Amino acid sequence: MELSHIQTKDKEARHHHYKMFGRDGSSCANYRVIILCLGLLNAVLIISAVVLGVSCARIKENSLQVSHSAASQLIGELTFLRSNHSDVIEAKEEAKRALDMAIKNHTQLKEQIKQQEIMIDGYQRQLKALRAEKTSLQANISALDGSCGRCPSGWTVFNSSCYFFSYTESSSRKKNWNDSRADCLRRGSDLIVIDNQEEQKFVSHTIEDMKSGRDVWSNGFWIGLTDMDAEGTWTWINNVTEVESRYWMDMEPNNLHNGEDCAVATYGPENPWKTRYDARCMVKQLQWICETEFN
Repeated sequence: MELSHIQTKDKEARHHHYKMFGRDGSSCANYRVIILCLGLLNAVLIISAVVLGVSCARIKENSLQVSHSAASQLIGELTFLRSNHSDVIEAKEEAKRALDMAIKNHTQLKEQIKQQEIMIDGYQRQLKALRAEKTSLQANISALDGSCGRCPSGWTVFNSSCYFFSYTESSSRKKNWNDSRADCLRRGSDLIVIDNQEEQKFVSHTIEDMKSGRDVWSNGFWIGLTDMDAEGTWTWINNVTEVESRYWMDMEPNNLHNGEDCAVATYGPENPWKTRYDARCMVKQLQWICETEFN
């Protein structure tokens, strides 16, 4: 009984096997086809992997070449910039050296200018001393002439007249026009009358030697010329009308303060002929010039 049970189980197993794979072997053939397809698929995958690997390798190689080229270009530009940077630094240093040299030269020039100014000041003091000595010598000559019966002591002789410049007695004492004329009259003379070109040049140069500064307005001397009687008609104290207009400074006479009726002679720094201006007779305080003929 057990044997028949076993045989029965064996038949059922074979029946199940045949049912699963078929008695004619068609299921086995299908299995082979599947295996073959899987093998072909693996082959295709392998080939695809190889192709992809080769493509990646080429892309990587090209990328490396491009990167290498870009890196070479960047290195070249960097080298160029470094070279230019060196040139810029060198140019900067050269400019700094040039600036230092210019500053040094400027300092030396300033020092030279300072030394020149000191020398000029010295020359000006010497010139002033020489002018004072000249005035003193002229005064001595006048004194000698006076002792010979020509000009009083302290007066200057020119041509046929004697001249007294108040500056020779005092460089600080000044008077108005009326008081100046009174002083001349007290000395036996009168304010100067300039009636020729030689006398004009003599007066201008003498005043220039006696000036105490560059202000021509304060270094003037009263002369015997007024327009008190008729505004604009200038008349000397000897009643001679002045017709020469070239001796007036530019824009003079102008009667600026309504009452500038007396003439002043000064020096002409640029033109020895333009040496006169008008001023207020009783207000302006100036030096004066007296004139007299030989005794």
